[in-house]
Amino acid sequence: MGTSPDYPPYENIDAAAGGEIVGLDIDIALAIADKLGYELKIAPSDFDGLIAALQSERVDFVMSGMSVTEERKQSVDFSDIYYVASNMIVSLKDSGYDSLDDLAGKKVGVQLGSTQENVVSGIEKPDVLKLNKIPDLIQALKADRVDAVIVEDAVAAGYAGANEDLKIAAIPASDEGEGYAIAFPKGSELTEPFNKALQELKDDGTLQQMIDKWFGTESTAGTMGKGGGLHFERLEKYFGYILRGVYVTLLFTLVSAAFGFVWGAILSLFKLSKVAVLRGFSTVYTSIFRGTPLLLQLALIYYAVPQLTGYNIPPLLAAGLAFGLNSAAYLSETIRGGILAVDKGQREAALSLGIPYRTMMFSIIMPQAVKNILPALVNECVALVKESSLVSVIGVADLMRRATVVQANTFLAFEPLLVVGAIYYVLVLALTSVARLLERRMRRSD
Repeated sequence: MGTSPDYPPYENIDAAAGGEIVGLDIDIALAIADKLGYELKIAPSDFDGLIAALQSERVDFVMSGMSVTEERKQSVDFSDIYYVASNMIVSLKDSGYDSLDDLAGKKVGVQLGSTQENVVSGIEKPDVLKLNKIPDLIQALKADRVDAVIVEDAVAAGYAGANEDLKIAAIPASDEGEGYAIAFPKGSELTEPFNKALQELKDDGTLQQMIDKWFGTESTAGTMGKGGGLHFERLEKYFGYILRGVYVTLLFTLVSAAFGFVWGAILSLFKLSKVAVLRGFSTVYTSIFRGTPLLLQLALIYYAVPQLTGYNIPPLLAAGLAFGLNSAAYLSETIRGGILAVDKGQREAALSLGIPYRTMMFSIIMPQAVKNILPALVNECVALVKESSLVSVIGVADLMRRATVVQANTFLAFEPLLVVGAIYYVLVLALTSVARLLERRMRRSD
């Protein structure tokens, strides 16, 4: 099951209880899987990547508060509707925005890829801001980057209940309403049995019990406290969950850096080779990976590999591969410069003594080159630590992804980002301190 777990009460990660994904959609999916004899495995992703995950066969179906639209029907098949929701306007308390007419000519925020994008068509000359995540939209609202945000009713109520500086106003539903359904790849064999199981849940009242559970007495808004200013006290029970992201971030950084250095060293030797094919390959490789965005490379590896090879590459492996390949393109030039900076006399002396070329490069030239380029290598590692936040878009539970999860759990848009920013800063300081100690030791060895 593919889902975007930042949309309570439909799906979100319960960070305070070990990181389990919970919500209405999860309960429905578990009940259907149980009826059909399947084991449910949940694959988190950003909302705008869910259709791509279906089309690349990374997931068998999607449940993520996804509305049935004619445009989406061109790409996927839908089950019967299991819940009908309405939309609401979220704005600052004194804004006076109570209807779509009040938003004429205003800047309005919506989630990218959501049906709320269609709602703004009913506004006269809107200035629309589209972002991936609801917490980002709320933060933009509080920072006065948008005048109002349009989101689904239950989500809007959660944010308004946890932030007394926000208010909500209902948007009259269309004749069709906002129907949520399960999405499948075109021609999926699961559509019919899922519809049958879903109808059984409706007939025996189980579905209504689930809806009452998540939209009734279990509202979390009232338990979070209110008031202006910063509320770091609400994050106390989430610190352990956030800190576990340090391990993922460091593991990813070390693997990417090691792979990037090894492959970059090989590419640098290709560039210095007398073989034209090797020089041409390394030049084209560097040009491609330095000339295209890293995020694009990450998306291509994550979504294209399963489609082209049939191998469902894990998100962390896809991220490590993308970042390693990208880093190697930059490091190859750095290492090549370090090699060329070594005095030519050492190479000539080694050759005159009959030392084989490979031994000379790896035992004499390369160690001196690494010493010369150590500051540049440290800078690359620092960049990898910070750029690792990009892996959150494919569901890797790094620091940035965990911040988003806590945002969804607490309905706080700003405080989790400050905490994670401080952790990134500490990691970079630690890395640069270790690099300075290594530089001093290498100088003493001269």
